[in-house]
Amino acid sequence: MNPSPMLLKNRLANLPLLKRLSVPAMAVSVAVLLAACQTPPTTPVTQQPPTKPVAQPGPAMRPASFAQLPGWNNDDLREAWPALQSSCSVMIRKPEWRAACSAAAQVNPSDLGFLRSYFETYFTPYQLFNPDGTDTGLVTGYYEPLLKGSRRRAGPYQTPLYQAPEDLLTIDMASVYPELKNLRLRGKVVGRKVVPYPSRGELMQSNSLAGKEIVWVDDPVEAFFLQVQGSGRVYLPESKETIRLAYADQNGRPYKSIGRYLVDKGELTLAQASAQNIKAWVQANPARKEELLNANPSYVFFREEKLPDPSKGPKGAQGIPLTPQRSIAIDPQYVPLGAPVFLSTTQPNSDRPLQRLVVAQDTGGAIRGVVRADYFWGFGDEAEDRAGSMKQRGMMWVLLPKGMNPPGGN
Repeated sequence: MNPSPMLLKNRLANLPLLKRLSVPAMAVSVAVLLAACQTPPTTPVTQQPPTKPVAQPGPAMRPASFAQLPGWNNDDLREAWPALQSSCSVMIRKPEWRAACSAAAQVNPSDLGFLRSYFETYFTPYQLFNPDGTDTGLVTGYYEPLLKGSRRRAGPYQTPLYQAPEDLLTIDMASVYPELKNLRLRGKVVGRKVVPYPSRGELMQSNSLAGKEIVWVDDPVEAFFLQVQGSGRVYLPESKETIRLAYADQNGRPYKSIGRYLVDKGELTLAQASAQNIKAWVQANPARKEELLNANPSYVFFREEKLPDPSKGPKGAQGIPLTPQRSIAIDPQYVPLGAPVFLSTTQPNSDRPLQRLVVAQDTGGAIRGVVRADYFWGFGDEAEDRAGSMKQRGMMWVLLPKGMNPPGGN
């Protein structure tokens, strides 16, 4: 008979490294993970959501209990375990994470009750709040797209994707101004001055990136969305090869939503501003394509990577592969990169709950704010459809190792 969760929790409390109950961790394939995660939950949520606090300014993180996490007891934590272990391979180097990550290396990942007791023993949940005291924020989605391209500019392949140019400078001011630790300026040297790097529109109108092409693709709009996603795959029919283009750098210009641009111009309503509708608008208004794309001054550069295992996601900001439906992008000013996060939101275009443990493994130019997340759906048509239509409200709890002071001293 399996021991009860309470008994497991007591054992955990007395065995910091879980030595007596240790079983070597087993990898869960992304294919299995996708099959499990893509089926919407059918079990009704029986746990009552936490009582909403009165909105008032206060700390960005406030301690909570696992009982306050809506759907915590319904989540299959086995699906989140590969993401946690991959982050722990990096986080274990930090003293405050060492005990939790050392214990994780010895946990039986197939025992759901034991996994739940592990988190409840080694972590404290902190609910995130916006500066105005509210506890909900925007949850969007992203995915890894697939484009078709060529090593040569020919036929339909007319849109280049570039590697980072040599004259792009990154200026890190954190050593002099610690408050700017999450801010890196990009620019270029002109004469004796460092000036802002050209915007997307300026780069497209000049010839300054000539010779830096990695591949040419057949759709400029899909190339734009590849830059928004930050990485993707390109199939090369001539060699029957699929490569991955990973994020390398960015021109330093702020990201501006082209969906918002169309809304402000009266071309779409806010509810219509999805990736699918934006692509349809471009097809209906081809003469205004460049106007729309250049409304976002940000421009992303890539590096080519081999694709030895198509089941693995692209590398996130931690330098480790993302786990579909268990990795999110966050604002590292407020959420520690690599930390587990319990996310309570809804499925795209739905009120069906999406409540699960994820890991903060990525960042993004458009991901700014405390209660703000970008949910990684994975690779393929279904992931693209879900990511493109995801614009939900959600709540977030960061799980920090017990004894660790929250960022900002809250």
